[in-house]
Amino acid sequence: MEASLPEEVFQPLLQASDLSYSLEDCLKFLLESSKTDSGRSDLASKAILPSILRLLQLLPYPSSRHYLNLSLKVLRNLCAGEVSNQNSFVDHDGSVIVSELLDSAIAEKITDFETVRFGLQVLANVVLFGEKRQRDVWLRFFPERFLSIAKIRRRETCDPLCMILYTCFDGSSEIASELCSSEGLTIIAETLRTSSSVGSVEDYWLKLLVSRICVEDDCFPKLFSKLYKVETVLNAENEKFTSEQAFLLRMVSDIANERIRKVSIPKDTTCSILGLFKQSVDVFDFVAGERSELPTGSTIVDVMGYSLVIIRDACAGGSLEELNKDNKDSGDTVELLLSSGLIELLLDLLRKLDPPTTIKKALNQSPTSSSSSSSFKPCPYRGFRRDIVSVIGNCAYRRKKVQDEIRERDGLVLMLQQCVTDDENPFLREWGLWCVRNLLEGNPENQEVVAELEIKGSVDVPQLREIGLRVEIDPKTARPKLVNDT
Repeated sequence: MEASLPEEVFQPLLQASDLSYSLEDCLKFLLESSKTDSGRSDLASKAILPSILRLLQLLPYPSSRHYLNLSLKVLRNLCAGEVSNQNSFVDHDGSVIVSELLDSAIAEKITDFETVRFGLQVLANVVLFGEKRQRDVWLRFFPERFLSIAKIRRRETCDPLCMILYTCFDGSSEIASELCSSEGLTIIAETLRTSSSVGSVEDYWLKLLVSRICVEDDCFPKLFSKLYKVETVLNAENEKFTSEQAFLLRMVSDIANERIRKVSIPKDTTCSILGLFKQSVDVFDFVAGERSELPTGSTIVDVMGYSLVIIRDACAGGSLEELNKDNKDSGDTVELLLSSGLIELLLDLLRKLDPPTTIKKALNQSPTSSSSSSSFKPCPYRGFRRDIVSVIGNCAYRRKKVQDEIRERDGLVLMLQQCVTDDENPFLREWGLWCVRNLLEGNPENQEVVAELEIKGSVDVPQLREIGLRVEIDPKTARPKLVNDT
């Protein structure tokens, strides 16, 4: 191997590696030396990187795969934070050389994912600083090569690929625009397919990428549509959505929850997600069976649940006045959801669900109870009722329009019934109390209705005391009213 290499390539490597006599020993020495800042700086002063690139061109693939991978690892280390080596990589057509090697690795009958991984690690270190270097790599790999790599179903290649995509996206508005195009979103869709099958919803670089394009930007509807199955007609319940779409919604849900009040989900995205929630409710068969928390493993239930949770967090920013003061777009988003019939939809769902276990037990013990539970539907997952109540509670916070709508739709008693414990809905009682508090705050009409219900005994509301309220008779009007119990 050493004898077949030109002297002008091998001699600099020998001199830099303390006169090792074999190519393998030489590369291993360089690999160890390049692990430190001082080592990388020293090797940069000796112009080692061009020799490594030349080595990648000269060594035949796949017979020299071992030496090629050692060379890629040395190259990766040399480019880690060392600007002079990064510039040398660009000046000596490093992107072209690495891309040709990766083309060969991908073309193997069984993709050589190890070589691809090391090559991507090189590129990730090159693009980390500087738009010129980002543009050099982008022009060579976008879109075809990035797409081929994204289709490799290995986490080891998906992570560095997402790092490259995110770094280039973050460093250049022109690249960002290209990544949000149809070709770019196709690449991201493939990374999502890979991550959903072999990775995790917590994959760092993919999550950053999804946060930028789906939460801070408005690419969610287009990206979601890229994840539909194209080879089958989606008409059966189990074919309505794909597992990759549920995976994307779960990731967006995590991001939205982590960044409440920091970012506002775009209006088009939120309305699109409300549409997904409606679709999932329409086609789901609410049948009895064992229920689990999200993620459930059922694609349609996960789409339903994560859509609902995203809507909850989108409505969690505060009152319309507060949102308009701090972030007008968020206020507009909530108003748009409300105008799309959100409250009517959620109240209707609540009425159709099995009563909470506390109420169900009381009904079963009542000798006058003749209502059949067969007309009610079970929750599709543990926490579904709680999530509905949390959305209503968030929407009702200092929004008189929502408070009035719930009263006018005879929803106050229904919401009071959510202030109980429920085996299938952890923290339902806490969310129910929050919701009732928001329905009554600053709304005399709602307060009067609830006070009359308490006085007449139409509904037992001991939870009023827990939110600091009690019923008393107004001496002027002789009507019941709620007052602060402090």
